[in-house]
Amino acid sequence: MDDTYDVIVMGTGLKECILSGMLSVSGKKVLHVDRNAYYGGESASLTPLDQVYQHFGKTPVGDKYGRGRDWNVDLIPKFLMANGQLVKLLIHTGVTRYLEFKSVDGSYVYKGGKIYKVPADEKEALASSLMGIFEKRRFKNFLQFVQDYDVNDPKTWKGVDPNMNAKQLYEKFGLDANTQDFTGHALALFRNDKYMIENCAQLVKKCRLYSDSLARYGKSPYLYPLYGLGELPQGFARLSAIYGGTYMLDKPVEKIIMEDGHVVGVSDGKDIAKCSMVVCDPTYAPERCKKVGQVVRAICILNHPIENTKDGQSVQIIIPQNQVNRNDDIYVCMVSAAHNVCAKNFYLAIVATTVETNNPEAELQPGLDLLGQIEEKFVSVVDIFEPIDDGKESKIFISKSYDATTHFETTCDDVLDLFERCTGEKFDPSKVKHTEETVGE
Repeated sequence: MDDTYDVIVMGTGLKECILSGMLSVSGKKVLHVDRNAYYGGESASLTPLDQVYQHFGKTPVGDKYGRGRDWNVDLIPKFLMANGQLVKLLIHTGVTRYLEFKSVDGSYVYKGGKIYKVPADEKEALASSLMGIFEKRRFKNFLQFVQDYDVNDPKTWKGVDPNMNAKQLYEKFGLDANTQDFTGHALALFRNDKYMIENCAQLVKKCRLYSDSLARYGKSPYLYPLYGLGELPQGFARLSAIYGGTYMLDKPVEKIIMEDGHVVGVSDGKDIAKCSMVVCDPTYAPERCKKVGQVVRAICILNHPIENTKDGQSVQIIIPQNQVNRNDDIYVCMVSAAHNVCAKNFYLAIVATTVETNNPEAELQPGLDLLGQIEEKFVSVVDIFEPIDDGKESKIFISKSYDATTHFETTCDDVLDLFERCTGEKFDPSKVKHTEETVGE
């Protein structure tokens, strides 16, 4: 450990592993350590099933739910947008060579106690029972506008002022409150309604990402790795190693060593590794973080698919905040043996949201109600931390805790922001010498 590095990365959570890979391919000498003996940190993938029971302090059940080793349970499951930032990163960095992806069967939204398939193109919009016949026409016009819109080409604006906020854009197309609800939350994936008063450009960009992602594989815009997300951090770890990165699991970190207000190294109690910057998750530098909220998650074992999803073997359901009188959305995602994460004839459903009351588990109820009979449930309430500063002075760059969303876009925003803060420049995938590969099937 007593060597000199450009960067020491602490924690093998997904964000840290992605950054470690990105920094390595950008020419940095990286040392990556974790106090745990396994990859993944807070976002670990647990196998066999007994490990999940132990993690949550429950008595293991052996082979009650099929072979224990057939289970790969993600503590923080998230789907990838097929055309989103993470997939582009995976392709450009060549990590796709270590992973296999499969598309998710369906994307649904909750309205008035029922779930409906999210219409993501004109044909689906016209067939959907989410809207009346005239609303369908208005929504079709909105989707067409989103596809054609180019902020630099006034001919594509169709009378829209680029300085409008999102609410005004909806009103321009005459969309009613229900359509605004599912468009903002299930297509654009905003977590609450704060976006309504912000510039409409974000709404347009996010709706287009959804439909571009859908266009890639057809059934839904989402992908999920076979064997779960545990493969992702390890894929980036391999990438980092190819570019000269050094990995040490089960390595205690005693302290971060500072001189003149900035980091100069990390000590394990015996040796000191010198560095000019540190990247870590909040648990390695708690005094430099602030708590900004909590997330409650329930991991549920089912022996049946979720009703009204056409027996989908993998689905995402978003419950917009307004539908259940909340400030934040509730997320439900379900995966199965189709993604090699459970034993045959079983399903793994996860319900998550941002905590708003003193009874977090009760806040998940609208999502749990959609699941039908639950065989087993593991509930966790975790604190969300953010760094108190941007790290540019101390050279300690800290990732944010994982939010309640069941997709990766917010995670990628944080990773790309961290990379830019660390290096002073945006990540340029073209610098990575790898051929483009297709992800998914």
